[in-house]
Parts: sequence; structure tokens; C-alpha cells
Amino acid sequence: MKVSPLKSALAAMFGVQSESNRQLDFNQPSVMPFIISGILVTAIFIILLLAVVTIITA
Repeated sequence: MKVSPLKSALAAMFGVQSESNRQLDFNQPSVMPFIISGILVTAIFIILLLAVVTIITA
């Protein structure tokens, strides 16, 4: 079963990833897709947070 790095990054961000999916993540041959997904999810979260703060304070 192939694990989606984006799905894993989102689940990890909210802290709701199951043990079976975590085990699948750790058994993948390369960590690079997970690192890139984590950086993208974090960047999108920060941009959305800044947008909300800008809208509220404007």
C-alpha cells in the first residue's frame, strides 16, 4: 500500500495519524517526499494564518 506524503503531513500536523499509517511512512524508501510535503503544508498554513490576521486587523 502506498502512502500519500501529503496525507501523512496533514495528519501529522493535526496529530491524528494512525499507528498503521505511521509504520507505512517509516518503511518508505525515501523521506524526501515527506519532507517536501511537510514544508509545503507548513508554508500554506503560515500564509493562511497571515492572511486571516491581515484581514482581521485591516
